[in-house]
Amino acid sequence: MTTLADLAELVRAPAALSVPGDVVAGAAAAGALGPRTPALAGASVLLYWAGMAANDWADRGLDAEERPERPIPSGRITPAAAVGLAAGLTAAGVGLAAAVGGRRAAALAVPLAATIWGYDLLAKNTAAGPAVMAACRGLDVLLGASGGRLTRALPAAATVAAHTWTVTALSRREVTGAEATLPMRTLAGTAVVAASAAVPGVRRAVARPEDPTVARPDRSRRAAVAAVLPAALAGWYAARYGAAQVEVVRDPSAGRVRAAVGAGITGLPALQGALTARSGAGLLGLAVAAAAPLGRRLARKVSPT
Repeated sequence: MTTLADLAELVRAPAALSVPGDVVAGAAAAGALGPRTPALAGASVLLYWAGMAANDWADRGLDAEERPERPIPSGRITPAAAVGLAAGLTAAGVGLAAAVGGRRAAALAVPLAATIWGYDLLAKNTAAGPAVMAACRGLDVLLGASGGRLTRALPAAATVAAHTWTVTALSRREVTGAEATLPMRTLAGTAVVAASAAVPGVRRAVARPEDPTVARPDRSRRAAVAAVLPAALAGWYAARYGAAQVEVVRDPSAGRVRAAVGAGITGLPALQGALTARSGAGLLGLAVAAAAPLGRRLARKVSPT
């Protein structure tokens, strides 16, 4: 009999903590933070879980050889149940996005869902796989920006997409191990991503008229904090994920690769927090980043890869 633990393993439930930050970062960049943002984040989580279930359904034959302990090859979840769950979660995610965000959100949720399924069914094992997965994350950021000016969220979307490319490229070597040049390339990509997120942006998320009662030194201190916080969060992201990749350079075995992929997934909220903070929502950026250590703890119980 299928249990909730089996379903959580199928959809890699803890990894979903890396998802809401996409929407929040996009909304912050586009000046669209508001009551709809949590619901759009929920829609994003549903689509993410749909992709995980569809991924295991598509890989059920390969997993029978390489990962027989996974829910489908072990017999704990049937293939029909997995693909049915994936379809249901997809419909729920797109429906929720359309219900709360209207046509603009639906116009992004539909291609996002199509790209997720396209990756799982067609692109995953091709040279285009990392780019397609990166597109999924980029669209996810833009989903959060759907209530504002999308063009303002393009840099954040590109940054998250670039990070996703590095994680996906590594994940293709989780079973076989990698050649040392691969983590060297992804490590260079991580450095560029972190540097991009650390640069202070235009403060749109919390823009408000200047308060004449606030002393100029206080405003200066606030400006300093606004500049330092994105850099600190980006540095946290780079240190955690970068260290795991350095270990792969030293020892490109399958186990080290899986650890680096896990670090990339669970460390993403720190990057999303930096992007949120650089748009002016410092406290919200810290809240997003707080999902990183929580995700690491939960990953010890349910693997995010």
